[in-house]
Amino acid sequence: MISDKMKPMMENSSVIRAMFEEGMKMAAVYGKENVYDFSLGNPNVPAPDCVKQAILDILEEEDSTFLHGYMPNAGYEDVRKAVADSLNRRFAMDYGPENIIMTVGAASGLNDILKTILNPEDEVLTFAPFFVEYASYVKNYDGELIVVSPDTETFQPNLEEFEKRICEKTKAVIVNTPNNPTGVVYSEETIRRMAEILERKSGETGHPIVLISDEPYRELVYDGVEVPFIPKFYKDTVVVYSYSKSLSLPGERIGYLAIPKSMTDWETVTAAATIAHRILGSVNAPSLMQRVIMRCVDATSDIGAYEKNRNLLYGSLKEYGFQCIRPEGAFYLFVKSPLEDEGEFCQVCKKHHILVVPGSSFFCPGYVRISYCVSHEQIQRSLPAFRAVAEECGLI
Repeated sequence: MISDKMKPMMENSSVIRAMFEEGMKMAAVYGKENVYDFSLGNPNVPAPDCVKQAILDILEEEDSTFLHGYMPNAGYEDVRKAVADSLNRRFAMDYGPENIIMTVGAASGLNDILKTILNPEDEVLTFAPFFVEYASYVKNYDGELIVVSPDTETFQPNLEEFEKRICEKTKAVIVNTPNNPTGVVYSEETIRRMAEILERKSGETGHPIVLISDEPYRELVYDGVEVPFIPKFYKDTVVVYSYSKSLSLPGERIGYLAIPKSMTDWETVTAAATIAHRILGSVNAPSLMQRVIMRCVDATSDIGAYEKNRNLLYGSLKEYGFQCIRPEGAFYLFVKSPLEDEGEFCQVCKKHHILVVPGSSFFCPGYVRISYCVSHEQIQRSLPAFRAVAEECGLI
């Protein structure tokens, strides 16, 4: 009954979601307070107060026919202008509303731009470890995802291998910084080197190579770290953004594409991406949430809560003998498995009611991802269990 293309996707259904569902089952048996679910990147910090107030004000002030009706497929023009103006203020860019397409979260934006640019058998490069759905999104349009192996010392992109893997079939590159699952922020030096490689290779292949910057964690950074804004370094960059993390609105599905005027054939690309957004079934981004974004465009949730969680969990795990790079952003720890078989390690964790995601889900075996966007109290309660895991694995 189902299509041949769907069969492997069914077989490789998200491990992360499976772990999340397993956590709910365990909570029913052992009690929610005795299960430590670190599987899903679901923000626990409330949305800022301006979001609730904006919803109330919009419902009171704006005409319901306008608010709940159709609009241009790219979104309300005044909302797109607000997003463009914010990007211009923060990053010294020259976006206008014509450069912004409001999307149904980052996943929608990624599918929009991939449908716009990919022909069958085109290749898209990305760096391990990476968000596993990239492979499915590329396969949606009969492209092939080419994975650059990780530099497990720094988790900065492996640019030497990257340059070797670019060929005439390379149509795009997806980068994600701050990174899920490592929390690493790609340095400005890394971005500059990547841009130089792409400019040279675009000339050699005879066509532009699009750099797709997936940025749902852009505002979630710590210790004064700055995230380089990639379009400033490479002209053929499309930014994919989601407010799921910065405003704690993952279920509202609201984000945008930013396509700069510097991009090759930007007007054609923007028009095609707008049509892709429509024909993929989104039609337009949620109307109420677009109006909310216009009023809260520069707001963020309480990032300090995540930093507090990071400091406690990272410091404790290091004390217990675990190996992990200190994350600069996002809300994940990427911990080296103390057992050769990461799956076995996940089972040891599960025995102690800790749920983590195997690194093979991110094309980086030998590690596990721990999502610390949970309550601080959960982390405190979980520490004896993590210590018991460390003892069982011979770390202490």
